[in-house]
Amino acid sequence: MKLKILFYGLFAGFIISSCSKGKLNPIPQTFLSEAVAFSDSSRCVQQVNGLYSALKQGQMYAGRYCVYQDVRGEEFLNVTNNAVTAWLTWQFNLTPSANEVSGFWSACYATINRCNVVINGLTSAPISATLKANLIAEAKFVRALSYFMLMQLYARPFTDGNGSNLGVILKLNPETSIGDNNQPRTTAQAIYNQIILDLNDAEANLPSFYTSNAPSTLNTTRAHKNTAIALKTRVYLNMGNWPAVITEGNKLVPMTAPWNAPTGVANGLHPNIANVFTNYTTNESILSAPFTTLDVPGTQNGLGWYYNPGPNGGGEYELNLVGNGICADPNWRAVDARRAFNQVTGTRTFLRKWPKPANDADWTPIIRYAEVMLNLAEALARNAAGNSVDPRALALLNAIRQRSDPTHPGFTPATKADLVALILQERRIELLGEGFRTSDIARTGSIFPAKGVVGAVTPAMPQYIWPIPLAELLVNKACQQNPGY
Repeated sequence: MKLKILFYGLFAGFIISSCSKGKLNPIPQTFLSEAVAFSDSSRCVQQVNGLYSALKQGQMYAGRYCVYQDVRGEEFLNVTNNAVTAWLTWQFNLTPSANEVSGFWSACYATINRCNVVINGLTSAPISATLKANLIAEAKFVRALSYFMLMQLYARPFTDGNGSNLGVILKLNPETSIGDNNQPRTTAQAIYNQIILDLNDAEANLPSFYTSNAPSTLNTTRAHKNTAIALKTRVYLNMGNWPAVITEGNKLVPMTAPWNAPTGVANGLHPNIANVFTNYTTNESILSAPFTTLDVPGTQNGLGWYYNPGPNGGGEYELNLVGNGICADPNWRAVDARRAFNQVTGTRTFLRKWPKPANDADWTPIIRYAEVMLNLAEALARNAAGNSVDPRALALLNAIRQRSDPTHPGFTPATKADLVALILQERRIELLGEGFRTSDIARTGSIFPAKGVVGAVTPAMPQYIWPIPLAELLVNKACQQNPGY
């Protein structure tokens, strides 16, 4: 009886399919062939817009990347013990099979592959040469940023071995079908070389601005020349290449106040720090990931969910008010406007830079002008001759502090080392919660300090960086695992 049922079922299926041969291999309604996807300027722009959508997915700049970066440091204490929301990352207890390890890796490489597909498709697209160059430059910018993000968690810092240690897997060709997965990791130097190459190409070919040079939605959500330059200051800072940071920083930051970019989009240091996190297109916002009520980061992805207390968030992490947390630093004065982001709720204090409810969605700041100023200040300070205090670096530092604390008398460091320490301290205050702490600890060869019940993690310990995901190792026999995992 079972055989008869199977036979008649197969026969009926054959008759039905024979009547509709075109349905044997249906093409999804949302599928576009490469010839169609890049057939005109409008579709080409849509493909590039899709790259920004990939960049702001949950694991990346919807919020999780910033959270992973920051909760590894000493500024936050875990409240919920929720394994879904970076608890294992906070306590340095990750394994190669952990969700965040595999999820972030997959998200970055999916974005990189999309960039490679778009670059390849644009090469032969029937559009103007200028538009083609602009769009390819945007794709290269997104690719460079994605590779930089990967390097912050899965690889030893560039400054450890001057780029000689293993980086990640370098993929520059589109992968549109199943092929050879066996690709080894390249050196950190090779990855950073590609990042800089992409950003140099991006700077050369990106537009100076969109429509006008005034801060606007497009000038904040799409890359322009200033965006590529600003990211280069971050990349070179992580490489310890102070002269290169200074060269790039000088393109955006004048020698003296007022602190406004001399060319391109009118980026600059906004006078009111609170406005930067409520008005997303101020002159300080060089690049942000936009969200709306119809385009939200997802409940357990957005920064508001992690750092806001209920009902606007999940209250996953509170600020560390004791010991080595920056909020406990007496030199961060109570009158500083940035203290207003720290909201007391019951017995806990939470960071409220992103105050909207999780289902409403604040924008995620990716690059701010204030960061560029601090990048430049640190490079100038470190590059100064002997033990001298660089006056321009000091002026930049004081501008950042006095923007939020106008009554501050200004810093007066006695030595180069004092000035560098003050700049690093200011980064912890100014960029708190924006995804910089892991990078700043690692690039300086520092220890991840103890926090709460979690002990310190030294550069010699395996947990200093993340493991390569097990999912990658199972299909890629040429990929090397990080030592100790």
